[in-house]
Amino acid sequence: MNIQFKPDGTPVIDFLDPKVQANPFPAYKALHEKQPVYQMPGTGFYMVTRYEDVREVLRDTDTYSSNVAVLGSMQSAGGIQQSLLKEKGWQHVQTLQRTDPPVHTHYRKLLNRVFTGPRVQALAPRIERLVEELIESFIDKGSCEFVNDFALPLPGIVIAEQIGLDPSEIHTFKKWADAMLAGAQRPLTEEEMRQATETEIEAQHHLAKVFEDRRKSPREDIISGLVHSHGEDEEPLSIHELQNLMHQLITGGYETTTSALCHGVWLLIRHPELADQLRNSTELVDKFVEESLRYESPVQGLFRQTTRDVTVSGTTIPKDSVVIVRFGAANRDETRFEDAGTLNINRADLGTHLAFGAGVHRCIGAVLAREELRSAYRMLTKRLKNIRLKHPDVEPQFDISVFLYPIAKMHIEFDRAD
Repeated sequence: MNIQFKPDGTPVIDFLDPKVQANPFPAYKALHEKQPVYQMPGTGFYMVTRYEDVREVLRDTDTYSSNVAVLGSMQSAGGIQQSLLKEKGWQHVQTLQRTDPPVHTHYRKLLNRVFTGPRVQALAPRIERLVEELIESFIDKGSCEFVNDFALPLPGIVIAEQIGLDPSEIHTFKKWADAMLAGAQRPLTEEEMRQATETEIEAQHHLAKVFEDRRKSPREDIISGLVHSHGEDEEPLSIHELQNLMHQLITGGYETTTSALCHGVWLLIRHPELADQLRNSTELVDKFVEESLRYESPVQGLFRQTTRDVTVSGTTIPKDSVVIVRFGAANRDETRFEDAGTLNINRADLGTHLAFGAGVHRCIGAVLAREELRSAYRMLTKRLKNIRLKHPDVEPQFDISVFLYPIAKMHIEFDRAD
């Protein structure tokens, strides 16, 4: 990727360019060296790229608010969404990751009752069976399109079952998740915004029925936990709050893990010796999970909004500016990770990456995501060997996104290892 520079030496980078999306790391390196806080052309967003700066932004919830009007900043068609939601569904309210303390503390307390270690452990056998079933569905063919045949259905089915969908409806679930994410990915036309909102409203009405069912007949699932998460002296969550929480859990629990799985296998293809090592060591699988999350973070960045003028690494960011805290860049910061551009599962500082964020807003689904990744890599390396691209001259295709790093298609071949 060729990076253009202004006469003063500062880089000019379009983070919506598909070539940059497919490989943003040379851009991060240039920013680390020349302009660690970068104002993106077109959007005006400020991108923070250094590890310590990113950690500071994530910790300082007074200066960097999570209550961000990103849609209004990027979508001229945003009014269509609000109008349709008001008319046909439930308008968005800010909850959990889109709030600041002390409001965030209230929602986090409720969600901590739902995303408990025992609840995730109870899901572990189901996750392992699902991994086995998915591999069995394509192992005899010697090839698959990894995104749709494995990386999408694994986390998708796990979450879908928790919100009352039958596993056979996974493509409906994907359609809903894609629609919920659409407005934050890139600028949309009025028609694209209308279609995405209509699809989200479809999901909202399904969820509303599930909420009511779980109030009457609780089950051992996430929605039941949310509906009944309040204590005796607390008000139950409103329908608007429940809709917004599920919006976050659906998009956060599905797309990010799908992306992590794709990048993990793409790394194993480029580093075949690692697959052989993982086949015989659970400990190395755990290390690979952490290093792969650092090396190619599935969430490249999230949004904040400044509540005052603030100076970061010599750049003044005005009040009310949208800031992208760039996890993917921070995790490749040479001042924090030695030889950051090299994959090394034996690093002494494994687990200090920011792939799940940091501070009070650290990803609440991290335990579940790690369980899914561990199960997947254990069984994939046990059952498959010599994993390779089906068409060696065609690398994985990437979707365009301001803050994610999604692989759209990845056709692979392999030999049976068992």
